[in-house]
Amino acid sequence: MKEKRTKIQVVLTDELVGQEITVMGWVRTKRASKNVAFIALNDGSTINNLQVVADAEKFGEDILRRITTGASISATGKIVESQGAGQACELVAESIEVFGEADPDKYPLQPKKHSLEFLREIAHLRPRTNTFSAVMRVRHALAFAVHKFFNDKGFFYINTPIITSSDAEGAGEAFKVTNFDLNNIPKTEEGQVDYAQDFFEKESNLTVSGQLEGELAAMALSEIYTFGPTFRAENSNTTRHLAEFWMIEPEMAFYDLQDNMDLAQEMLKYLVKYALDNCADDLAFLEKRIIEEEKNKPQAERSEMTLTERLKFVLDNDFERVSYTEAIEILKNSKPNKKKKFSYLIEEWGADLQSEHERYLVEKHFNKPVILYNYPKDIKAFYMRQNEDGKTVGAMDILFPGIGEIVGGSQREERLDLLTTRMQEMDIPADEMSWYLDTRRYGAVPHSGFGLGFERMILFVTGMGNIRDVIPFPRTPGNCEF
Repeated sequence: MKEKRTKIQVVLTDELVGQEITVMGWVRTKRASKNVAFIALNDGSTINNLQVVADAEKFGEDILRRITTGASISATGKIVESQGAGQACELVAESIEVFGEADPDKYPLQPKKHSLEFLREIAHLRPRTNTFSAVMRVRHALAFAVHKFFNDKGFFYINTPIITSSDAEGAGEAFKVTNFDLNNIPKTEEGQVDYAQDFFEKESNLTVSGQLEGELAAMALSEIYTFGPTFRAENSNTTRHLAEFWMIEPEMAFYDLQDNMDLAQEMLKYLVKYALDNCADDLAFLEKRIIEEEKNKPQAERSEMTLTERLKFVLDNDFERVSYTEAIEILKNSKPNKKKKFSYLIEEWGADLQSEHERYLVEKHFNKPVILYNYPKDIKAFYMRQNEDGKTVGAMDILFPGIGEIVGGSQREERLDLLTTRMQEMDIPADEMSWYLDTRRYGAVPHSGFGLGFERMILFVTGMGNIRDVIPFPRTPGNCEF
């Protein structure tokens, strides 16, 4: 009869000394002497390994030779208090079964330090490393926390379409979706692509945002949120951009801009607290990893806060609310601007703020997270509510240390005449968006919403330096492996 498996996390947290159990997992390392082998076993349930002690005479060379780094095994035996340092208990093996061997000459994840660049090339194996297993467990915890936060507040989870005919941002950076034979694309008499013959009989793309469809749901259910994949065909190779990423986008009827800021701040604090409360071992490992990495950096490039300090910086501070106009004055008069230290100098009102400006406001000027609001309408999307001054819109961005903008949102324009005028100014065809405008024609209400890029949140919480390392299989220009 097959023995019931006990997860290693349970073994290390519960009082199981004296009990006979079975554990299963992958071998991280094996140290062997003439009489005994010490096997570090991990099953992914925790950052910590369980030491399996195997008597050499009992198991013989044949079995122990097959147990190498990367091999998978099942081990049954008694849990005893550990005699060595570093673990409270260990398993003394009575029986071992080798499920799958790993050729030690070919297995890519040898027990040594590997660069993150190398690990991206073997993304199918990197979850077996401590770093990536920790990141994936944190990612899971925060995904669960997102749903718990909104569910507990009475929001409804809505699945917005992945294939759509709208471009919510109007940026034209969408991936096209087609069923055409690309070697024989039908054309109209005018020589244009004849989308009427395509699968959807119109031009279609992968979604860049679920917001517009989310607004439709909010006009019936009041408070909803979406949480799904979004796609941008932006040819960017920065450490902050992916072509496929996940967005959390709540939309709320009867919320003004202040309500929107309140909800976003509450959500971000909730997620940070959830991580601190539920991912302590993984965060401790990631923090230690960052400290080791930073030793190799010049003093000026080292972070002023540890990972835990940065998380508590968000948790323990009220977010400073500052208008875009105030922020521009602060930046214009700042030392880095006057001494031309900024890569993008702030010279006049209307400038689109860069990450260096956002981080200056958070880390140097206010020393707390910042919410910027009332941006110039010319640098924001068509759906944002226009303010009485005729120059600004009710937009808000939340800025975090080390990362800059993490949330972007706005009060939405509910007034049909102002919205259609703005769409004309930005060359957005009203006839193709009649379904969206119907929410302004029939029972329009003040409403607001925001978007949080999930990977940016994971980047902040884990302290990783590159967004490609917080999603299992990153999609970037030239990279669609696995």
